[in-house]
Amino acid sequence: MVCRAMVNRLLMTVLVFATLTFAGCGTESMTTKDDGSAFAGRKNRIRLEHVAINVEDPAAMAEWYCGNLDMKIIREGPPPANMRFISDAGGNMMLELYNNPPDAVPDYRLMNPLSLHIAFMVDDVKSITRKLIAAGATIAVDVNTTPAGDELIILRDPWGVPIQFLKRTEPMLPYK
Repeated sequence: MVCRAMVNRLLMTVLVFATLTFAGCGTESMTTKDDGSAFAGRKNRIRLEHVAINVEDPAAMAEWYCGNLDMKIIREGPPPANMRFISDAGGNMMLELYNNPPDAVPDYRLMNPLSLHIAFMVDDVKSITRKLIAAGATIAVDVNTTPAGDELIILRDPWGVPIQFLKRTEPMLPYK
């Protein structure tokens, strides 16, 4: 139980960092010159590269995400971790799927999908929902529309990981 709580806290920290990064929050850094003096104001480039999740079968999960969500494998590793870095079609973000045998894989099916989910922007929420249900996904939170007019749904992939699909009335990030 303690391990699961620590994993959940770590996942929430990563998701908060991702949200801040996508919202345009950067960090100002102090840069030191060769003579040891510092000057302020230089931007330290920070860009979210990937979020990693420990899963039972990274290879099968990567194949499902690539086959159903147009993602692509960028890098893969050997057993026992069987790590797969998968990227969205635009190369905007990656997920690292891996299996860390010393640690228990979190039971994603028992997690509240509002505590952890992977979100994808789409043009048609209902269409992607039909496609993914046919491919083995299940509904976690049914389609709804927010007060801002955004349409969204949260599904669970075949491994129980919550995946959200949303169409925003005003996209927060550009499609690439």
